[in-house]
Amino acid sequence: MSTDTPRAQPAAGTASSKGDMQAKRRRRPEKKVEITDPKAIRALAHAARLEVISELYSTQSSRTATELAQQTGLTPSAMSYHLRALQKWGIVAPAETAGDARERRWKAAGTDFTINSGGGVAGPDFAVVDLELQAFRRRANAYARTRDKQRKRGESPEPPAAVVLATDLLYLTPAQQRELTDKVFGLLRNYELEDPGNIPPEAERIATMWSMIPDDRSPEGPGRKDPADGG
Repeated sequence: MSTDTPRAQPAAGTASSKGDMQAKRRRRPEKKVEITDPKAIRALAHAARLEVISELYSTQSSRTATELAQQTGLTPSAMSYHLRALQKWGIVAPAETAGDARERRWKAAGTDFTINSGGGVAGPDFAVVDLELQAFRRRANAYARTRDKQRKRGESPEPPAAVVLATDLLYLTPAQQRELTDKVFGLLRNYELEDPGNIPPEAERIATMWSMIPDDRSPEGPGRKDPADGG
């Protein structure tokens, strides 16, 4: 899911060098769901709804309200309410029922989901960003607690190679910002499964986050000139 960011076209890569031993990477048809209505964006500012969007769009698999409720800590009836609200805005859709037809299954209404508020500074999408940051903190804290329990049991957990948080400061023109964003999303697509139901045996579910935001502490460096000075 992205907020006010264009998505790159599918990358050309398919399977890894291990051939048939690895699941093929994403080449499925693209269907982008873009939300621009401020009312719809405000409706997304709810942790459980964002969790549902992340789950359904990332896995491209169907889930029942009960399954999604277990992930978010809600009751199935409360989750059904949120799913109907997301369906109203065309974000999720009913899925085909396999086996037990008594409970409806839900799926993502597309392959990609984007929030675009038109770049308004006080846009409601910033509430969504705040919830995404909370979700990141929750994952990081949960992972830290798991590793701490392993240490207390006398186990030697592997180094947290999967946990990456890197920051950098760049000076980018608007064109460079768009180029970098396209390249990052294009790279990530190389690692998205073509068939989400065919997960490699040793694969671990990993949450990723990509962010680019103007730095409010930007100093007036030696190479910077005030446009009013001319030259």
